[in-house]
Amino acid sequence: MYEYPQRIYMEQKQCQYYSVCPMKRFYERGKLDKKWIDRYCKGDYDNCVRRKMEESGKWHPDYMLPDGSIDHSLI
Repeated sequence: MYEYPQRIYMEQKQCQYYSVCPMKRFYERGKLDKKWIDRYCKGDYDNCVRRKMEESGKWHPDYMLPDGSIDHSLI
């Protein structure tokens, strides 16, 4: 079982991109499990592949998950 970083429990900060991130929209529409939001968007967002690509100016599809995997069911 994956152990979440301590930061999740100690801080309730969220990624600066969360309000405009497709992951938020997919979650609100019931297409994305809450674990993605808890683990990356409101937790260990420094390890979010989407965030890293955004900050480096690299294109990435809306349906790319925070771990870098592609989920075509989100389209």
